[in-house]
Amino acid sequence: MTASALRAILASGRVTHVPGVYDPVTAALAVAAGHRAVHLSGAAVSAIMLGRPDLGFVHGTQIADRASTLVPALDGVPLIADADTGYGNPLHAVWTALAYARAGIAGLHLEDQASPKRCGHLAGKEVIPIGEAAAKITALADQAPQIVVIARTDAYAVRGLDETILRCRAYAEAGADAVFPEGVDSLADLTRISAAIPGVPIVVNRSEAGGERPARTDAELAAAGVRLVLHPVSALLAAMRAASLAYRAIAEGGTADPVDRMPWAAFTALVGQDEALDLDARYVPKGLQT
Repeated sequence: MTASALRAILASGRVTHVPGVYDPVTAALAVAAGHRAVHLSGAAVSAIMLGRPDLGFVHGTQIADRASTLVPALDGVPLIADADTGYGNPLHAVWTALAYARAGIAGLHLEDQASPKRCGHLAGKEVIPIGEAAAKITALADQAPQIVVIARTDAYAVRGLDETILRCRAYAEAGADAVFPEGVDSLADLTRISAAIPGVPIVVNRSEAGGERPARTDAELAAAGVRLVLHPVSALLAAMRAASLAYRAIAEGGTADPVDRMPWAAFTALVGQDEALDLDARYVPKGLQT
């Protein structure tokens, strides 16, 4: 059901901004804010679960486990998850996609970096041959049609626009639902990619890891073929900044009062405390109620 909703978003002709979530609370906050789709970043999972950078430490099983805790809080809002390189050959990529689907993930993005992969904004990346990458996409389209496949290419930084266009076209022909040309910011370049693959939605990344980006309106992006704009770590960085201020205030003054915080009542409402207490009271034997 959520995959159908995600495909409808891709086909809508408009730009949808997709924020990163990383636990049930942030998932619930994103839904409350009105977002139509959300994203689970491998970098976020690596940092939160392992305290490690985005250098291939996290496997798809950990992404799927984390996603399974988010989906109940999303209330049907589609979740897109990072699948890195598929964690191996086409066989492994299919296993990953099926595990993601079982966890409730609506779509994944699969990249063409050589393993072990690196964060898309780091130097030293390499890409695998087009045929190898396309074979993974074909395998997913054949064996896991219940999940949306976004084909990411990291060719732009290492081989330029022409190679990026070649790969986007090959991946679309292999069965990808959308393409994700990592690192492409120029409207002119995005327009060239879109012209080479008419009708294929484009996904772009607005991660803070990429530094300052040109300001683009949604209308400009939509005209260039963009349908999804990912903001994978914005909320995480905001939360880390707020937490660091609270910890410093407690260390220096013995209280977090100087720091703006969510009220406790809003927090308990977010995690469903009243509903849980009502349910608990319904099933406690009357003689045991206090």
